[in-house]
Amino acid sequence: MASQNPSPSVLTSLRARALGLCALPVVALLAVAAFVPLPYTLESPGITADTLGQYNGRPVITITGTQLRQTSGQLRAVTISATNPGDRNSFWDSLRAWGDGKQAVVPTEEVYPQSDPAKANEVTLQQMTESQDSATLAALGYLHLSPDQVKVTIDLGDIGGPSAGQMLALGIVDKINGNGEGGDLTGGKTVAGTGTVDPDGRIGEVGGVPLKTQAAAAAGATVFLLPRSECTQGKVNTPAGLQLVPVDTLADSIAALGALNNGGAVPHC
Repeated sequence: MASQNPSPSVLTSLRARALGLCALPVVALLAVAAFVPLPYTLESPGITADTLGQYNGRPVITITGTQLRQTSGQLRAVTISATNPGDRNSFWDSLRAWGDGKQAVVPTEEVYPQSDPAKANEVTLQQMTESQDSATLAALGYLHLSPDQVKVTIDLGDIGGPSAGQMLALGIVDKINGNGEGGDLTGGKTVAGTGTVDPDGRIGEVGGVPLKTQAAAAAGATVFLLPRSECTQGKVNTPAGLQLVPVDTLADSIAALGALNNGGAVPHC
């Protein structure tokens, strides 16, 4: 007696069962992945602070020992907001951030070499203290003033890290000397920027520039000063109306702002 081939409906049923059995482990893995914490930190645009003004109701820069001037415009230091090293960011959290142009997913060890949250906070605050000292020395050195005679106090509250150095140094110069011709460094504009500064005035890279340009634009900035070596980063998702100005030194920054205000040639990325 000849055997009969299975009907199409039977074959379809068998395939569906096989696929269902194969899919179960995949579904289980995805379910586990949704809740297992990953070693990544989520970053987004952070707050900004006008180094010519106040932060949390207190002057950012206080200077004694020399004559000061009234300033206009703003010189804004920008920050990145990052999840804490102890936060549990899941696969789905990271996936959503990867698809968001205003967020970044970064290995936690790159953001927090110190895995302990308290230690990480201590390190970033220490970096800010060192940044403030370097900014003071760079600004006074540019102005040929002695730190033994001119005293600078900087208060940025709990903002940590070294990336405000350039904007702090510019704030000190503007408060004391402006553009050297009776005007402001800003020309009345809102200028933002990032970059470390060493005591000799050299501007260093800091990372996270695409998120910082977003924060700058949200604060109303039309000009963004950044280390020349980070121009490529700066051109990623640059907000409309924000002019990128690359610099290598504090003197470069001051010259570029002067050119912006006088219609001169301005460096660009």
